[in-house]
Amino acid sequence: MFPLSSAAPSLSQQAQAYVQGARYLAALNPEQRAGVETLDGPVLVLAGAGTGKTRVLTTRIAHILATGRARAYEILAVTFTNKAAREMRERVEALVGEGVEAIQWLGTFHAISAKILRRHAELVGLKPNFTILDTDDQIRLLKQALKAENIDDKRWPARALAHQIDAWKNRGLSPAQVPAGEAHSFANGKGGVLYALYQERLKILNAVDFGDLLLESLRLFRERPDVLAEFHRRFKYILVDEYQDTNTAQYLWLRLIAQGRRNLCCVGDDDQSVYGWRGAEVENILRFEQDFPGAKIVRLERNYRSTGHILAAASHLIAHNEGRLGKTLFTDGALGDKPTVTGVWDSEEEARAVGEEIEQLQRRGHALEEIAILVRASFQMREFEERFITLGLPYRVIGGPRFYERAEIRDALAYLRCVSSPADDLAFERIVNTPKRGLGDATLQLLHEYARRESVPLTHAARVLTESEEIRPKPRATLRGFIDDIERWRALSETKPHHELAETVLEESGYTDMWREEKTPDAAGRLENLKELVRAMEEFPDLSAFLEHVSLVMEVDEAAGSERVSIMTLHGAKGLEFETVFLPGWEEGLFPHQRSLDDNGRAGLEEERRLAYVGLTRAKRRAKIFFATNRRIHGLWQATMPSRFIDELPAANVEVVESASASQYGAYGVSRFAGLDRYSSGYDTPGWRRAKEAKSQPQGKRAAPPIIEGRVLSKSTASAPFEKGARVMHLKFGPGTVQEVDGDKLSVAFDHAGTKMVKAAFLERG
Repeated sequence: MFPLSSAAPSLSQQAQAYVQGARYLAALNPEQRAGVETLDGPVLVLAGAGTGKTRVLTTRIAHILATGRARAYEILAVTFTNKAAREMRERVEALVGEGVEAIQWLGTFHAISAKILRRHAELVGLKPNFTILDTDDQIRLLKQALKAENIDDKRWPARALAHQIDAWKNRGLSPAQVPAGEAHSFANGKGGVLYALYQERLKILNAVDFGDLLLESLRLFRERPDVLAEFHRRFKYILVDEYQDTNTAQYLWLRLIAQGRRNLCCVGDDDQSVYGWRGAEVENILRFEQDFPGAKIVRLERNYRSTGHILAAASHLIAHNEGRLGKTLFTDGALGDKPTVTGVWDSEEEARAVGEEIEQLQRRGHALEEIAILVRASFQMREFEERFITLGLPYRVIGGPRFYERAEIRDALAYLRCVSSPADDLAFERIVNTPKRGLGDATLQLLHEYARRESVPLTHAARVLTESEEIRPKPRATLRGFIDDIERWRALSETKPHHELAETVLEESGYTDMWREEKTPDAAGRLENLKELVRAMEEFPDLSAFLEHVSLVMEVDEAAGSERVSIMTLHGAKGLEFETVFLPGWEEGLFPHQRSLDDNGRAGLEEERRLAYVGLTRAKRRAKIFFATNRRIHGLWQATMPSRFIDELPAANVEVVESASASQYGAYGVSRFAGLDRYSSGYDTPGWRRAKEAKSQPQGKRAAPPIIEGRVLSKSTASAPFEKGARVMHLKFGPGTVQEVDGDKLSVAFDHAGTKMVKAAFLERG
């Protein structure tokens, strides 16, 4: 152990001898040691997945203390989560022994900013005992601002305004700094005014929200150079974890505070920047050398997690991104099993195939705790949950509730329960004012009083009270309309298929519109989940059978402490690792997600590719990729294309596995991995446009299952084996005649779909 209070700027011979033989350095590889021992000037440690970045960070802190370069309270160490801060503190304590609490400035960006503001609150118009509002308080305050400006909070929800204001704060923008065009984008031009009103109200309440912690700290540093100079003198060394995830406000905050001694060490991985949707800017890490001239770049590429084939596949895939600093993961260990790619008929077969593989692994002694299913979108989880319940495979959903426990699904089920059972008071109470209809607690209390007194269900009480004057006219009319709707839907249930009825109920009730208007990051996912719910209903003969199934599913208990398969989104998997990882849904439109491509173009595609890289590098021993030939998209069965990411995997490191459906259906249809367009030239390629075309074409029946030809990936298709005038057959567009030949690209006049440019790989002679 060594003393935390040592402050000598240069090393004595005794200290040098101690450091030379220090056990904490002996445990590092050469690259890690360079990241620890490079103490002068700015350093960027590019730490690939599984390369030991946390060890470098914590050992660097220990080394600074051991060499006497700084006292514990002269070190600033910034993390992104409280969990990461606790882990860092525990690891440093294991290295330096008692007294680690003296590292006073180790925590998240927000925690450290709050500490700074408490010390200098008056300089930004606050008192030291200011309150940090939670989300609920923030929403209440924004509702007051909307009301003060006579803005309809149904059309312009407070939650959407909170998301917009948070986005501005993430970019370090005060109300006066918001661009005019953006300020006018909310509530017909009143977004900027509402932001200013909200900030004024916060000051009156002596309160801040989480975004203000960074924003007000930034203002403090900019307006009071003397305060900034104080922190320049205090912090001799600054360390930042997960630098690729910083947003603009955090970046500006860090640049200001690091201008003093310039002994800044940022650790991150540009290839794992996957949080652009919440404000993270990958450009922050990409321009580190420009921001801090003379910076040293240390690359950690030696991976201690995954086998050689997995790392080769991941490295080859991510190399297609242009916005990266560049590194290639490798391992000193075995090559191991090749990642597999399997094409299946549809999402149901995908879940069945994954379930069967997990059962086989379990029979061979594989721990369920070491198995994960990583999906791109949360709606994909339902199929796996249903299958695992059928198989009796224990599972858990990480980072969120199980499918039928999600708020939007519970709301939708409550509507359906009201239609199915007039006496279901719990369901009625849940949705009577969801979405908001102006039916508050007072109205509900009257309904309860009457229902108890007369021993009748709430729906009956509502019908009776709407015929009296006990309820005020406006809520009375609203309640009458709602009861009329339920009765009309109940009548429709006699003639309309139950899944179509569900769509009608969710639309006419305004419930889907509520989420369409909710401009928050998770609103689109909630709408996808609702569509998946409707799709799930088709598998049951009627509404009652479906609701009974859901009730039974919800009652399935998870044995306490038992091993379980983990199901989570790819975003939620960052930082985790498992022996075996299943990666379903690698199809165009789903992964990469069409919304990312439409909203952000090339930047969106590159972030999606980074997400694929994250998924692959979670696997220690086995990575298993699946794609379905058919998937239900926006209520329609559609033939899907394998993800472009599959074509970007290296042939030498990936094995293509023929699915059961492929052998079952023989030559009924053909789908190839090889020959997909090379997408590295940009997202607006013929293949990308084909994917969009496929989404826009009405689909009746599911397409034929894939027949996987050969085992070759990432190879260009040979020249087209078709001549002008040849009759050809396309799996989706049907028969046609070749009009022009340009290498492997053909212009084909299809008999029923018009003239289209297609690749030869997707055609057969017809």
